[in-house]
Amino acid sequence: MGGHAAPGAGHSHAAALRDQRLLQRPRVRWRAVTLRVVIIGAGGMGRAWIRTVEDDPDVDLVGVADLDERAAAEAVEGRVPTGVDGVRLAKETGADAIINVTVPAAHHPVTTEALFAGLPVLGEKPVAETVAQALSLVAASQVTGELFVVSQSRRYNAQLWALRAQARALGRAGQLTTEFFKAPRFGGFRDAMDHPLLLDMAIHPFDSARFVLGEEPVSVYCEEHNPSWSWYAGDAAATAMFEMTGGVRYVYTGSWCAPGLETSWNGAWRLSAEHGSAVWNGDDAPVSSSDQAATGTDPGFEIAGSLRAFTRALRTGEPPMGEVHENVMSLVMVEAAVRSASTGTRVRIDDVLEQAYERAISDEPRADVRDALHSWTSVRETLKGSTRFRT
Repeated sequence: MGGHAAPGAGHSHAAALRDQRLLQRPRVRWRAVTLRVVIIGAGGMGRAWIRTVEDDPDVDLVGVADLDERAAAEAVEGRVPTGVDGVRLAKETGADAIINVTVPAAHHPVTTEALFAGLPVLGEKPVAETVAQALSLVAASQVTGELFVVSQSRRYNAQLWALRAQARALGRAGQLTTEFFKAPRFGGFRDAMDHPLLLDMAIHPFDSARFVLGEEPVSVYCEEHNPSWSWYAGDAAATAMFEMTGGVRYVYTGSWCAPGLETSWNGAWRLSAEHGSAVWNGDDAPVSSSDQAATGTDPGFEIAGSLRAFTRALRTGEPPMGEVHENVMSLVMVEAAVRSASTGTRVRIDDVLEQAYERAISDEPRADVRDALHSWTSVRETLKGSTRFRT
């Protein structure tokens, strides 16, 4: 049924109209000289964001929060105030927005609190720990009218944009593949994860595949395994085949314990289409069999590009890449692939969406967010929304 979820108890025509009004609210507009932000999370990635913000002339870092305030203090060395409560710190410092760099388990509660405090949020991937929590954040963004953007940093790469342009020039796509083979020894939580490759890394190529193809997932069959020499507790290798809208197939195969002749961190890509093929090694400009050049786009680079897009969206009101409605399907691909690998069956994306929708309603503690969820008549259509990124 194209991703239609049955409305929950209490759904009414009035509620549906209310939800449409929420979707149509003007975006947050910011016209100050600089955007004042508080970063929540002072780990390795948080420090990368601190450097990025301090390098951006359009953004002022006014505070850093972490549950371990010593880590926050060490990260900024007295340059800005610190605390353990990021939203409170934002209010005390007069911040305009939050950058959420907490661990995935904290993405939902921290982002929800910030949105309801009237603060737009730029968050690290994934949007939330589960698809159900991600749908709750979509509804929270609708209720509050605040902008929530997920930093899907791999999209901010001019070479990926060139591959996307080549895909359009080559006509109807038939198959897109990504090979990813690395052997990182992280230590820490990744070594103990049940699905380290799928949960921690695969969201990047899954999201990039949606971007390159301009298509959405329909179903997936995935298998995982763990090579005998693996230093990971969970399965560190996986192959997933997605059926995408338009009949395209996207195939991802990779391993995090593959020493020797490693691929780029972006993976190695091949597109087969109606009028030819294109390949991208992940580090250099993609090559196409078409004579048409695909250059000229500068989206910025990685998290600096995400930050630039976020500030531009607040300044202009135009929805950016990674706006929460647009981003959720990348996490759905991950959750569906894990479910397929765990059950040994082909998984329909609409089944994942509908079950997550029911879970989101049953778990939602806020009545206003729950009402917004109830008003949806189709999860897929809601995720397209009026805020979907347009090119």
